[in-house]
Amino acid sequence: MNTLKFIIKRLLISVVILFFVALIIYVLMRSLPASYVETIARQKSMQPGSKSFEEWMAQLNASYGMDRGIIPGFLHWLGQAVRGQFGDSWFYTVPVLQKFEETIWLSFIMGAISMVLELIIAIPLGIVAARKQYSKTDYAISVFALAGISLPTFFFASLLKLVFSVKLGWFDLFGIIGRNYEQLDKWGQFLDKANHLVLPIITLVVVSVGSLMRYTRTNMLEVLNADYIRTARAKGLSERKVIYKHAFRNTLIPLVTIVGGSLPGLFSGALITETLYSIPGIGYTSYTAMVSGDIPFSMFYLSFLAILTLLGNLISDVLYAVVDPRVRIA
Repeated sequence: MNTLKFIIKRLLISVVILFFVALIIYVLMRSLPASYVETIARQKSMQPGSKSFEEWMAQLNASYGMDRGIIPGFLHWLGQAVRGQFGDSWFYTVPVLQKFEETIWLSFIMGAISMVLELIIAIPLGIVAARKQYSKTDYAISVFALAGISLPTFFFASLLKLVFSVKLGWFDLFGIIGRNYEQLDKWGQFLDKANHLVLPIITLVVVSVGSLMRYTRTNMLEVLNADYIRTARAKGLSERKVIYKHAFRNTLIPLVTIVGGSLPGLFSGALITETLYSIPGIGYTSYTAMVSGDIPFSMFYLSFLAILTLLGNLISDVLYAVVDPRVRIA
C-alpha cells in the first residue's frame, strides 16, 4: 500500500513538473530569433494557386496559438496536446503522431538490441575485473572501458564506416535499405535491413558499454570487501558460490535501478548515431525537424523526452525499493 501511495504521489509531482517543462519549451520556441512561421507561410504562398502570404500567416498563427500571448498560447497548445492533437508536421507534411509512429519502432529495436548486448558484455567483464583487481586482465578491461567512454560517437562511427564500408565494402554507408531492396523476398528484405543496422548498433554498444562496465566493477569491489563476504569465505564456501550467490546478487541492486531508469531511453532514439548513419529513427527524424524549423514536431518530441525522463526516475525509485529489502517506502 505504501508503494502504491508513493507511486501516485510521484506521478502527481511528475505532472506538475511536466507542466512547467512544457511551458519552458513553449516559451523557448516562441522566443526563437527567426520566425519559422513566416518562412513556412512564404513557401506555401509561392505554390501555384495558393493563398496569399498574409492568409497563410493568419492561419498558421491561429493554428498554433502564435497570435496570442505566451500564456494563452501555451494553454491553447496544452489543451490540444492533452487531447492528442499535436497538429501537422511542417517539414514532413503529415500528422505529428503519424510520423512518430512510423519512426519510433526502428529506434526502439536498435536501442533494445544495444541494451541487451551492453548487459551481456559489461556485467561479466565488470565482475571479472573486480575479481582480478590490479591484474593484467583488470587493466585490459579498464583500458577497453575507458576507451569506449572517451571515444566521441561521431569519430568512432566515421572510423567504422571508413573501415567496413569504404575499405572492405561489407556495409552501406548510409540508410536502412539497399538499392535492390524491392527485388528481394521477405527474408532478403529482413536481412538487408539487419545488415544496415550492424554498424549503428556496434557504435551504440561500444560508446555506452564502458560506463556500465566500470560501474559494475566499482560496485562489485565494494561488495567483495564487505564483512559478510569475508564471513562466507571463512566458512569455507567455494569462491564461485561466494561470488555468484552472495556478492553478485547485491551488486545487481544498483545495476537494476540504472537499467530500469534507462528503459524509457529506448524510445527516445539515438540522435547522433541515427544522424551519422542516416537511419530514419525518431532521433534522426527529430533532428531533421528541428533544423528545418518544424515547430509542431519539435514541441511534441521535446515534451516526449520530458515524459521519458520523469518516467525513468520513477522506475528507478520503485525498482530500488523492490530489489533491496532494506529500503522501505513510507
